[in-house]
Amino acid sequence: MSKIVGYLRLMRPINCAMMGIAVITGAALASPRDLNTLWLSLVYGFITGFTLTAASMTINDYYDRRIDVVNEPKRPIPSGIIKPREALVFASILTIVGFSFAYLTNMLCFVTAIFAWLVFVTYTTIGKRSGLPGNLLVSTCVAIPFIYGSLVIASVIMLNVLVSASISFLSNTGREVTKGIVDVQGDKTQNVKTLAVRFGERTAAIAAAVFYLSAVLLSPIPWILTLVSFWFIPLVAITDFGLVLSSVTLLRNYSRDSARKIKNTVLLWFTVALLAFVAGALG
Repeated sequence: MSKIVGYLRLMRPINCAMMGIAVITGAALASPRDLNTLWLSLVYGFITGFTLTAASMTINDYYDRRIDVVNEPKRPIPSGIIKPREALVFASILTIVGFSFAYLTNMLCFVTAIFAWLVFVTYTTIGKRSGLPGNLLVSTCVAIPFIYGSLVIASVIMLNVLVSASISFLSNTGREVTKGIVDVQGDKTQNVKTLAVRFGERTAAIAAAVFYLSAVLLSPIPWILTLVSFWFIPLVAITDFGLVLSSVTLLRNYSRDSARKIKNTVLLWFTVALLAFVAGALG
């Protein structure tokens, strides 16, 4: 049982589900009328987003296993629940499954899935220690599922999908910078050049807030351009309030514990934002 729990923790199922839902959200934004007729492609898209995210999370933990001895010693690999080789095998299986369902969807989706996977592997193997450039690579991976969903259902990237992907890119970059504050001690031992390591936690907190607030500033655009319905407004207002509150809280208290709480809370605002775009597309 502990092995199963360990693999689930490697995957981070909530993150995986959010990426799968992001694919469906992208599809709903691109062409809501086709959701019923192309439901099988949506299932394939969700599975692709879920499994490739799970593979990425597992690969990340494999490469972070020495850093996690300091930062997160209870995670599956540093705690000894999952061996490094087992994690690589598991990631390989997840990758094959994800690519297989992308291929079953269409060739454009297959190529996009490969590109997304390569971006994350580049981050994990090369970009992680670069700091902000690595953060931007991760955020690219977070934004791609929206674009992928548009390609699943419409074979083109629609404008409202591009806006939602941009908002996700900015807000996730803020979260990655916040995460650097949480991991600053372990990152120093491994020469990971995050903003928190290079310029201090206060500067990193300011940078994170700038990214969060930039996402907030972009959020009215879908409504202004009449790309979504009225039902987008109340949910995105909750998201905006949450991101502003997180920014203010982080600026006031950029300790490790505070940053950890904000990093986790921002995932909730991401979920509400997904619901906002879905409601705006279907309402």
